[in-house]
Amino acid sequence: MASADSDQSSGSLILPTALKILVAGGFGVGKTTMIGSVSEVPPLETEEYMTQASLGIDDLAGTPDKATTTVAMDFGRITIDPQHVLYLFGTPGQERFWFMWDDLSYGALGAVVLADPRRLADSFASVDFFEQRRIPFAIGVNCFYGQRDCTAAEINAALNLRSPAPVVMCDVRQRHSSKTVLLALLQSAKALAVG
Repeated sequence: MASADSDQSSGSLILPTALKILVAGGFGVGKTTMIGSVSEVPPLETEEYMTQASLGIDDLAGTPDKATTTVAMDFGRITIDPQHVLYLFGTPGQERFWFMWDDLSYGALGAVVLADPRRLADSFASVDFFEQRRIPFAIGVNCFYGQRDCTAAEINAALNLRSPAPVVMCDVRQRHSSKTVLLALLQSAKALAVG
């Protein structure tokens, strides 16, 4: 945990405010990678090797080299300042684990929906989930290998969002790029709270 400051005048302990952010999206879109790239602590990952039991259940189209999958959640932490700490929770992407999303989203300030522009339809379920629950979200378009075949405006139009959400082109392998997506979410959530 982040170190708490001690108020020397009263001797009381001041704990940081915990801010919960979800990282969601389709199977193999980069959720675990994003959390790993920005977390200040070694991330908790529940990655397991895919087995024969997942054949015909997990769709590997677009991710033929994927050998592991998140079976519960990922967790990471970022200290913004002594008063604020972000706790990142990565959701599992496969439909068979979606039952966990309600529990993971409880108390969330907002969410990042990662999208693979080659498989944009895989992000629809995440967008619907957060729109229905009125949880602010930002779209992080994970441009694998730096490939940018579309623009943020094209992604926004293709997703047909009910309410405005920031769309940020990113490469979640890079810390700075992942931070940019998180900052867009925080700014959007703050604007919605104020407005």
